[in-house]
Amino acid sequence: QLQLEESGGGAVQTGGSLRHSCAASGASLPYYAVGWFRQVPGKEREGISCILSSDDSTYYADSVRGRFTISRASAKSTVYLEMKNLKPEDTATYYCAADLGTCVGRGSWGQGTQVVVSS
Repeated sequence: QLQLEESGGGAVQTGGSLRHSCAASGASLPYYAVGWFRQVPGKEREGISCILSSDDSTYYADSVRGRFTISRASAKSTVYLEMKNLKPEDTATYYCAADLGTCVGRGSWGQGTQVVVSS
């Protein structure tokens, strides 16, 4: 059974950078599409990025495009989310999730990591 463990996150000032990691165990991550989602209390979960298993195509929400980059490690057992030029509105709990097919958030989830961006 695929299990995901996240690391990264933290507290930064506006304009800062952070990197999340999503490491897999129990199954081979290259066979899965991996998405990053974020959620703020009281708001709907937002899908912000996805990398497909077929060809590593990447997708971004408008809110993060140009600032965030999703990638797989060369061994493909880890997926990263590099976040640059962070804004206070990026403050949220960030989750990775793996699905067979595309990123719909119906498969395995990481535990979530907190990002706080102060102005």
